[in-house]
Amino acid sequence: MFLDGLDETDRKILSLLIENGRMRYSDLGDAVSLSRVAVRARVQALEERGIIEGYTTILNPQKISGAVSCYFDMETEPASFAAVCRALCAEPLITQLYQISGSCRLHIHAVCANQAELEYLLSHVLEPLPGIRKLEQNVILLRLKDVKGLRL
Repeated sequence: MFLDGLDETDRKILSLLIENGRMRYSDLGDAVSLSRVAVRARVQALEERGIIEGYTTILNPQKISGAVSCYFDMETEPASFAAVCRALCAEPLITQLYQISGSCRLHIHAVCANQAELEYLLSHVLEPLPGIRKLEQNVILLRLKDVKGLRL
């Protein structure tokens, strides 16, 4: 199971942090019946083990005037796959990049400030990439559910 190596207290701390990454150590301690110092040590251990990768603020692109959030599915020639991945990782408009099942297939998420920026991404970043076999685009019209992090 993916939670092997975590005790019930670690799991509860992680669940609380998923809900509120800004939760204070003292409040976490109260919730799991540990001192602030003990909770801090557990959180640091989870960070050092790479279980907690970081903390961030999540913005809703639909609440930002004109922002366009979209997904792309791309298939590349095998010889071009690594170069395409490097180029996409370096592009600031691309927020997530996943290799998915299937030969040389990528799932890409991008957030653009407006329609013009989306057109720029397509014509100046994605379409000129070497060895593209297939590129499909889907614009997100409405976010109905968007769970962040791992559900414990």
